[in-house]
Amino acid sequence: MGFKGFVEGGIASIVAGASTHPLDLIKVRMQLHGEPTLTPPINPNPSSLFRPAMPGNISAVHSIHLMDPPPRVGPVSIGVNIVRTEGVAALFSGVSATILRQTLYSATRMGLYEVLKQKWTDPQTGNFTLPKKIAAGLVAGGVGAAVGNPADVAMVRMQADGRLPISERRNYKSVVDAISQMSKSEGVASLWRGSALTVNRAMIVTASQLASYDEIKETILKKGLMNDGIGTHVAASFAAGFLAAVASNPVDVIKTRVMNMRVESGAGPPYSGALDCAVKTVRAEGVMALYKGFIPTISRQGPFTVVLFVTLEQIRKVLKDF
Repeated sequence: MGFKGFVEGGIASIVAGASTHPLDLIKVRMQLHGEPTLTPPINPNPSSLFRPAMPGNISAVHSIHLMDPPPRVGPVSIGVNIVRTEGVAALFSGVSATILRQTLYSATRMGLYEVLKQKWTDPQTGNFTLPKKIAAGLVAGGVGAAVGNPADVAMVRMQADGRLPISERRNYKSVVDAISQMSKSEGVASLWRGSALTVNRAMIVTASQLASYDEIKETILKKGLMNDGIGTHVAASFAAGFLAAVASNPVDVIKTRVMNMRVESGAGPPYSGALDCAVKTVRAEGVMALYKGFIPTISRQGPFTVVLFVTLEQIRKVLKDF
C-alpha cells in the first residue's frame, strides 16, 4: 500500500506538472519582475540600489534612470512577450526539471502522506482528523522538498534564463546539465540553495493542499452535496489549490529570488538569506511584492491541483486491485 501511494502520486504529479508548466514559468518571470539588477552600473549611487517606497531625492532618481521601477505587467503580457522574444517553445523552458522535480518531490510528499494517513487513521472509527491531516501534510511536504530541491533550483534557473541578457544567460541544455554545471561552478551545496524556503513552502503547500482536499471532499460526501465522482474531485481540488496559493505565495516569491540569484566570484551574494531577501524586496517594491505572480500562481495552482487529484483518483481506480 505504501509503495503504491508513491507510484500513484508520482504519475499524477508528472501529468499535472507537465501540463501546467507554461503557467508556472510565467509565475516565475512575474516574481522576478522588478527585482533590482544584480550587476550594478559603473559608479552606482549606493543609496539608489533599491528604490525607495516614497519619492525622495529627485536628483538621485534622475541619476539612476535605469533603476526606475518597471511598468506593471500581467501574466498575459509576460506570456506574449516570452512567445514574441523567445518563441513558443520557451513556454516549456525547464520542463525536464519540472518532470524530475515532480518525480522526486511530489511522489515523495504524496506517497508519504498516504503512509501517514494509513498509520494515523483511527482503526476503530476510520476517522482521520483535520489536525492529523495537517500534521501529515507538514511532514510529507518537508521531506519531499528536501529530496527534490536540486531539481527545484534547476527549474527556477531554466525558467528565468530567458529574461537575462544574452551574455549573462546560463544556457542549460537540460536539468542534468544544469545540476552538473551548478555543482562544478558553484559547488554541490548550491543544489540546496534556498532549501529552507523550499521546505517551508512545501510544508505549507502540502498541508493546505492535501489536508484541505481530503477535508472538503469528505464534507461534500457526508452532506450529500454530490456523489463521489469527477464533479466532487474538481470542486474539492480547486478549493484546495486556492488555499495553497494564498498560503504559499510570499514564501514562493522569496524562494524564487534566492534560488535565481547570481553569485559572482569574489563578491558577496545579493541576498544573505531568506530574511534579507524579504526585507530588501519589501523595501524596494512594497509589501505586495510578496504576492507578485499571484494571478499566474492561482491560475496554475488551480488547474494543477485539479489535474493532480482528478488524475490521482482515476489512477487509484485503475490500480485498486494491485
